[in-house]
Amino acid sequence: MNWQMITAIGQLAAVCVGIPSLIYFAIQIREQTRERRQSAVNALTVQWGDLTKALHENAEFAALFLRGVHSFHDLDTIAKLRFSAFQNRFFKNFEGMYYSRREGILTAELWDEIERTMRDFLAYDGVRQWWETRRHWHTEAFARIVDAIIARGDEPKAYSNYKLDEIVLPQK
Repeated sequence: MNWQMITAIGQLAAVCVGIPSLIYFAIQIREQTRERRQSAVNALTVQWGDLTKALHENAEFAALFLRGVHSFHDLDTIAKLRFSAFQNRFFKNFEGMYYSRREGILTAELWDEIERTMRDFLAYDGVRQWWETRRHWHTEAFARIVDAIIARGDEPKAYSNYKLDEIVLPQK
């Protein structure tokens, strides 16, 4: 056997060993990516649940929220502060989801669900009024997404059957 033949056999052996290693490596990366995505989705779900807890655990805040989505300007100073703090957390959560989508962590299907939720909220005058006061607290890329949703001019439907005139604030 000459050296060329031995070299060729060595290269063939390297390829035979290298290809399964590359396949194994690719599978590992795919699994890690899947686990990373699922972990991110789980974290976002927990954040969302923590955020919306204020609405179902506090009747006073739920009433304030419903009044605020209809008109931020009509809220008194303290109510504006509370509504604004909630909306800021709400929209920072949306912004985090937007960047998770841009990084490929969230699927298009999940982002579509989030965008539909944003459209529901942004259809209301009070949320739009609040956005005008806090747009500058968000990145330009995310602000353009919100502005584009607002520009659609969707009709408010999420709370359209809620009778605001029947809201009774809890006694203190």
